[in-house]
Amino acid sequence: MDRLKQIESFVAVATKGSLTAAAQAEGVAPAVMGRRIDALEERLGVKLLLRTTRRLSLTHEGTAFLEDCQRLLVDFANAEASVSAGGVKASGHLRITAPAGFGRRHVAPLVPDFLAQHPDVSLSLNLSDRVVDIVHEGFDCAVRVGDLADSSLVSMRLADNRRLCVGAPGYLKRAGTPQHPDELSRHACLVLSSDASQSRGWAFTVDGQLQHIRPVGRLDCSDGQVLHDWCLAGLGLAWRSTWEVEADVAAGRLASVLDDFAAPANGIYALIPQRKHLPLRVRLWIDFLKHHYGSAEYWQRQGRASEAHSA
Repeated sequence: MDRLKQIESFVAVATKGSLTAAAQAEGVAPAVMGRRIDALEERLGVKLLLRTTRRLSLTHEGTAFLEDCQRLLVDFANAEASVSAGGVKASGHLRITAPAGFGRRHVAPLVPDFLAQHPDVSLSLNLSDRVVDIVHEGFDCAVRVGDLADSSLVSMRLADNRRLCVGAPGYLKRAGTPQHPDELSRHACLVLSSDASQSRGWAFTVDGQLQHIRPVGRLDCSDGQVLHDWCLAGLGLAWRSTWEVEADVAAGRLASVLDDFAAPANGIYALIPQRKHLPLRVRLWIDFLKHHYGSAEYWQRQGRASEAHSA
C-alpha cells in the first residue's frame, strides 16, 4: 500500500474526527480508510488512534506524528506546485491575520516588499489579539505566536519564540524582585484580558515541569502593547515575548526576572485552513515569512531598529 496514501488517510481521519467523515470526503468506504490506518500502525509499530464504536482519539504518539505528517504533506504539495506552476505568476487577493503587537512590528513592515515582488497580488491584513477563526471568517493564513490549541488547521513553524517576565527598575525597587513564580501572587501583574490569545497564563519551568500560572492584577488589557507601556511606566510585572522587550532589557529600561524558571521556547507559526490546492499567493507568502523569520540576522536587525527608535 502506498505510504503517502496511508499518511494522507491518517491526517484526514485525525482532523475530521472519524473514519466515516474522512471516507466520505475521499469517496471510499470507511473500511478502506480503516485498512490504511491499520497498515500504517503495523508498519510503524505504534498505535496512532484509539477507536471505539462511539469515538476516535489520538494517542500521544499519534498527536506528535500528526503535526509531522501535516508539515510533510504541505512541503510535498509545495514541491509539486513549484514545478507545476512554472512561470505562472501569483495573483488574487490574500487575507492575512496576525496578533496586533507582533503584526505591527513584524508582519505589516514586510507587506510592501512582498507586494513589490508580486505586483498582481493584493492583500488585507487584520491585526487582532483575539483568536480569529480563519475558516469561518475567510482568512487565507494566520500568523500565531505561542502555544497552539488543538486544531484541524495546518501549522508550519516559522521561528522560535521565548517569553520573559519583566519589570521596570523602579517597580522592582519598590515591590521587590520575585525569586520564585509562586511569589507572583504578591505582585502587581499586568495581564492580557480573557478575550485575548494568551489563554493558558504565564509559563514557567518549576522542578523540571512546565507550569502555567494565571496571575491576577488590578490592570488587564486586550492589547499587548498597552501592557508593555504600563510595564515601562512601572505599574507592574508583565510576561512578554523577547521580540517585544529585548531592546528595553538591553537598554536597562526593563529587567528580566525569574530567568531560572524560564519555559522552553514556543513558536511563531503560519496557520492555513487546509493543505490541498493551496493558492500560489499563499504558498509564496508563507515562504516569504520563513525566509525572514528563519534568519538570525533579521531578528538582530529588528532589535537594533527598536533600540534606535527608543533612543
